Amino acid sequence: MKDTIDIDFLKELDRFSFMIKKRVSSVYAGERRSIKLGKGIDIVDLREYYPGDDIKLIDWNAYARTERLYVKRYEEERNLTTHILLDSSNSMNFGFDITKFEYAKKLAIGFAYLVTKENEKFALSTYSDKINEIIQPMRGKKHFLKTVEFLTYKKCEGKTNIEASMGEYVKYIRSKSLIILISDFVEPIEEIERGLYKISRFAYDFIVIHLLDPIERYLELKGDYKLYDMETEVMLKSYISERFRKEYMKRINNHIQSINRICNELNTDFYSYTTNTPIFNVFLEVLSHAV
Repeated sequence: MKDTIDIDFLKELDRFSFMIKKRVSSVYAGERRSIKLGKGIDIVDLREYYPGDDIKLIDWNAYARTERLYVKRYEEERNLTTHILLDSSNSMNFGFDITKFEYAKKLAIGFAYLVTKENEKFALSTYSDKINEIIQPMRGKKHFLKTVEFLTYKKCEGKTNIEASMGEYVKYIRSKSLIILISDFVEPIEEIERGLYKISRFAYDFIVIHLLDPIERYLELKGDYKLYDMETEVMLKSYISERFRKEYMKRINNHIQSINRICNELNTDFYSYTTNTPIFNVFLEVLSHAV
């Protein structure tokens, strides 16, 4: 992996500032916003009750009106925080011109840059089968540069377990949140589903970005190859025939469609890209789709 990240592309991202501002604004005005209480000194609104919330915060008057459980939200919860969750498991270290992890790091830095320009807070975390590192939510240029330095030297490690990682991370979400999750999702679909469900309950806006190397996505190979699993370290010899490729394409397409279905059920934006996609195309598509 490279020891430096080329961040010259950030200058070109300034054109997307209006889009991230629109996206941030939509988190406050969108359908997921809580019911307003009206005037109050400390309590500013309500959000839906989730298992584990303090039952003392349940607003029984709201329950009487709606027959749904809501908890009181306090002033400190009003600030928007963007949580950038980056898969740093060993499978992300695959790639030819650029690894999935290098590409994902650029995306993470780009989103952090745009959020910083809007003077909002962001947190960044890497995960594999657990949360590996957490850069706590803050705002400002110094915080952004610290994040760039951290990602510059961050290496891939471990196997993937999105369910365990998301279950661990939710305890760090303390405020109104935009969550951006970047991964290759090389896991059984059942584990992906459980992981996405766990984290989505804490998101007012949720963006899921799926990354694959073009070789993984289209398998444009033919002949004898040794296939190496970067997480289990298992080596398999295989002959890639046209029949093999068609079966592979069927399975990878079904996997991507299944993730998309889960995201649709969660009212979550899902995007799938290969690492040869111009990075500006990713930002253009993601940020122009305000909720």
